[in-house]
Amino acid sequence: QVRLEESGGGLVEPGGSLRLSCTGSGTIFSLYGMGWHREAPGKERELVAWMYSNGNTKYGDFVKGRFTVSRDNAKNAVYLQMNSLAPEDTAVYYCKAGGSNWHGDLEAWGQGTLITVSS
Repeated sequence: QVRLEESGGGLVEPGGSLRLSCTGSGTIFSLYGMGWHREAPGKERELVAWMYSNGNTKYGDFVKGRFTVSRDNAKNAVYLQMNSLAPEDTAVYYCKAGGSNWHGDLEAWGQGTLITVSS
């Protein structure tokens, strides 16, 4: 069974920083993309940051250089360093792993971690 578990959410003041971590189990995560989506109240879930298995990355347009995604394949982990946080970044952040390759198709989500940006 594939599982993803996030940590690192919480309350932060505007302009502050947070680092999210996500650790997976149950498959060879290095074969798949891993990253982060978020869902704000009343809005659809959207891409925050993604790192493909080859190391290429993509970010949501709103990131504008403030966030950095990284991963440690030896630990089946993906991270999200978030700087210059703003109130509009308040959302539940979900870790995701996914893709298709010789090992199989994968789409797995973590349970989510809440980030609240407020003074």
